[in-house]
Amino acid sequence: MAGSGTDSFEMLATTLFGLEDILAGELEEAGAASIEKLNRAVSFSGDKKLLYGLNLSSRTASKILVPVRKRQVLSDKDLYAAAMDVDWWKYLDVDRTFAVDSVVNSKHFNHSKYAALKVKDAVADRFREKYGKRPSVDRENPDVRINVHIDRERCAISLDSSGEPLHRRGYRLEGGGAPLNEVLAAGMIMLSGWRGECSFIDPMCGSGTLPVEAALIAGNAAPGLLRKRFGFFGWNDFDAALFGRIRAGLEKGVRPPAAAICGSDISRRAVETARKNIGRARLEKTVKIQAGAFERVDPPPAPGILVMNPPYGQRMGSADIVEFYKMIGDTLKRRYEGYQAWILSANFDAMKFIGLRPSKKITLFNGPLECRFQRYEVYGGSKKAKYRSGESEKQ
Repeated sequence: MAGSGTDSFEMLATTLFGLEDILAGELEEAGAASIEKLNRAVSFSGDKKLLYGLNLSSRTASKILVPVRKRQVLSDKDLYAAAMDVDWWKYLDVDRTFAVDSVVNSKHFNHSKYAALKVKDAVADRFREKYGKRPSVDRENPDVRINVHIDRERCAISLDSSGEPLHRRGYRLEGGGAPLNEVLAAGMIMLSGWRGECSFIDPMCGSGTLPVEAALIAGNAAPGLLRKRFGFFGWNDFDAALFGRIRAGLEKGVRPPAAAICGSDISRRAVETARKNIGRARLEKTVKIQAGAFERVDPPPAPGILVMNPPYGQRMGSADIVEFYKMIGDTLKRRYEGYQAWILSANFDAMKFIGLRPSKKITLFNGPLECRFQRYEVYGGSKKAKYRSGESEKQ
């Protein structure tokens, strides 16, 4: 990895379940090679320029990892030996700090923190062997973050180039009761196929994540431009000049969105929070937010797209949630003629009461909750036109 910046090396981009195809498309468009889709991740190869650019511009990657050691591990001794086999001083100075994160799915390790501890000990011991001293651990703000992933007997030890997860764009300092992960929000919009060519509305917008991500997409604005730091800033081979050129190029590519982008929420407190987040994203001239109930808010003129994440009913009675989803369907039919509606929900039974036939179904996860992301076509004219043959497409 160290070198001129044009040397190619292996990388791994992690993501959320159901977004692997979208992420692979982003990587291909960015010029990545050897792309392979995995479960909640995509492996690929590229150079330092690609690494920096993806951290700034990827909408659906959670982290970009750079493997430095892969091997089979059957015990803590194997793991320690694997970490001892890395020349860590290529990436980290002895006077700087590091931290180790781990994800473990293996019968050979009872706890992920124990795996992280073994790698931490190996890094420290490797430096002591060479320099007689070791770098310090800083769990909160390390110069270099190391990632350990053990799946059964396969282990990958990687440098975490992102540092904080990439969904932390920098604009959302305040959230609603259950704010959407920004990567999930961007992925939902990209799965819908919308790129800014028609009106966009989220009528239950909460803290405003979906409208903000829509505006970033429509304006060709890299989501990482607001971030102050990435993990690779602390690497020994960090090329600040190269990063500056990439960032400047992405900033020049930002354009004003052509379509109307708006959101609304019945909660005035949520609307205030959304407006603050939109201001931090520097989109107050682009995204319009208003207070109001879904059934009373007028959407922008059709054609348009609606994307929303309504309540799933954890705090509502069964009768109330049924009536709520009926209201969603009635409002779509009454106010959203000429729109395409995409709805994310973990309440599969309640979704049946929307009263429209979904033309597409995609499985996604909102945190630990399995959800359906369903598309509804709200046609004008007769019922026959609404449900013309061949419209139902299950995925």
